Amino acid sequence: MSNHNETHTETLAETENFMAWRAEEPDGEITYHIEINNVTVHFFQEEWTEFLQLIRELGK
Repeated sequence: MSNHNETHTETLAETENFMAWRAEEPDGEITYHIEINNVTVHFFQEEWTEFLQLIRELGK
């Protein structure tokens, strides 16, 4: 039986020291998370899109 109040998570990428994952919240909102050692940064969709743009610029 599925609980509609559960948050469903998915790991997007992982290394030895870092992890990126997304969560589908019970209200349907998607949030993104970056874990760096003992710090977790949380993003809403618009912030995540901008963060990815920043990372692409760094890679140039």
